[in-house]
Amino acid sequence: MWPTGDYGKEQEAIIEADKVSGTVRDGKPEQNRGGISRIKEVQIIQWFVQPGARVEQFDKLCEVASDKAITEITSRFDGVVKKLHYEPEDMAQVGKPLCDIDIQGEISQADEALVKPESNQETKEAPKAQEFATKADKTQEPSTRNNVNLAIPAVRGLLKEHNLNIAEIKGTGKDGRVLKEDIHTHLNTLSSSQAGDPSIFPPTSSSHIVSQQKETIVPLTSVQSAMFKVMTKSLSIPHFLYTTDVDLTELTTLRKRLNANSQSPSSASIPPKLTALPFIIKALSLILNEFPLLNARLDIPSSPSSTTSSTPTLTYRPAHNIALAIDTPSGLLVPVLHNVSALTIPELSSQITSLSTRARTGKLTPADFANPTITVSNIGNIGGTFVAPIIVPGTVAILGIGRARDILAFSKEEGREEKVVRREVAGFCWSADHRAVDGAVAARAAERLRVLLEDVGGMVMGMR
Repeated sequence: MWPTGDYGKEQEAIIEADKVSGTVRDGKPEQNRGGISRIKEVQIIQWFVQPGARVEQFDKLCEVASDKAITEITSRFDGVVKKLHYEPEDMAQVGKPLCDIDIQGEISQADEALVKPESNQETKEAPKAQEFATKADKTQEPSTRNNVNLAIPAVRGLLKEHNLNIAEIKGTGKDGRVLKEDIHTHLNTLSSSQAGDPSIFPPTSSSHIVSQQKETIVPLTSVQSAMFKVMTKSLSIPHFLYTTDVDLTELTTLRKRLNANSQSPSSASIPPKLTALPFIIKALSLILNEFPLLNARLDIPSSPSSTTSSTPTLTYRPAHNIALAIDTPSGLLVPVLHNVSALTIPELSSQITSLSTRARTGKLTPADFANPTITVSNIGNIGGTFVAPIIVPGTVAILGIGRARDILAFSKEEGREEKVVRREVAGFCWSADHRAVDGAVAARAAERLRVLLEDVGGMVMGMR
């Protein structure tokens, strides 16, 4: 209510944060020296007045706290407190009414502007202030610093986290404020006391939860045990890493066209949904014809004897048996796509789907894991741009594929002006056994695979 007379004008004390001084004061919000305040809310620590209390200018109304400061808000007017808009411990929004005061006496034009609403609507007269049987005097204001436990909101949050009562903690800060250090000291005291006599200080709910947290020792599953053995052997392999981005835009366009036509009777041999993986595996098989070293096996004698050579040897293998890392509920499994060079892309797609389904349902057989010659890990199905894949013993190379992503690039068409276009690329990450494979060989093979996938027509020409 906004009365028009000099007596009984009701002023809403409004919180305003001062960015420069770090204090909070009452009054209408305005642009202060530091600009608009960054403080959005404060916590009411305690009230120095109650409804019915008489206040004069500069009398303390309440104490509030932000994470940066604790300060007191004082009255701008002489009058009687009518209403408190917040209870202690409530969070008060900066710029919102804090309390209502019936103004008694003359006020200046500047203060009159604070009292009047911002709209041009006529205000109504307010009834005279109620007569109180017992007039509250500022000397009778309840609550003082001596009987109120003070703490900033961050400290009160720590109290709630540990389920502690602020009244039980002795504050060492100014005017008895409880600091974070006081809470830590209190917790240490509780811990030492409970260790000596648990009956004196029963555990709080937080400490009780901590006491229930115990380490659990479980054996590795069969899949984890197999991975432990294989990866332990892989530690002896020096890895050469090579990473390149492959533009899959043309391949994606082709896949979408094939998938759109897969429902027609003339496309019965095309799987319902072709992914990029069968194309990548087929292209990998093609480059193994050019770089057979990547399909070889490095044999290192474990114990030299008179009947076997004591020097390491390489075994070149004609079959392209490409192992495929698959994430399953039981763990990582790596079944094998056998004789990839003899399979078409639709056949590869069907076999990949079959292997993935049987791997996730636990129906793979030992034959599905036999004789891998190189490995592919399509980690991009989960996420990640690049990966450092680990070589499986018995092979000398592995390819890791990151998630496909869109980028902006310059077009490179001859005879045309360059323009910015959107391209779909994926990170192809190679690891090669540097004991047998030169870095240059791995790099040339990686670049050759990139060229095949970026020019699908050229890849088709290389198929038998």
